[in-house]
Amino acid sequence: QQQLIELIRQGKAEEALEFAQEELAPHGEEHPELLRELERTMALLAFDNVAMASTNGSHMSPLADLLDFAHRQQTANELNAALLAAHSQPKEPKLPALLQLLAWTQDQLDKKATYPRINNIIEAVLEDPAAATTTSANTGGGNSTTARP
Repeated sequence: QQQLIELIRQGKAEEALEFAQEELAPHGEEHPELLRELERTMALLAFDNVAMASTNGSHMSPLADLLDFAHRQQTANELNAALLAAHSQPKEPKLPALLQLLAWTQDQLDKKATYPRINNIIEAVLEDPAAATTTSANTGGGNSTTARP
């Protein structure tokens, strides 16, 4: 559907019709809810200027949501989720959770031990605790690049 919307937005009405007939209409026969969405999207062709479909005088058009950036984002999110599910991957990325876990773990370890730690998560270099205290003493304080949740 998003590809059809983009063709209509670009003023490529003939390509949009061809795409809808060849790619989307066959799926509409199997899934009536898709056919309803296809009909809504095709209604955008009724406007000379697609931007006019987003407003109808002073009132919002029932087609405005199709042209909104939020619709593009929703489509991208649904596609990403479907691809991840097809590859048996979780829907949420693991990196943010792992970085939070790293910060929490280092915070807990700071209370109990001296150890090589990662002070700069971008470079991800383990720093020798002896060098860190020397650097800290030379700079007059703590390290501002420490990752904390």
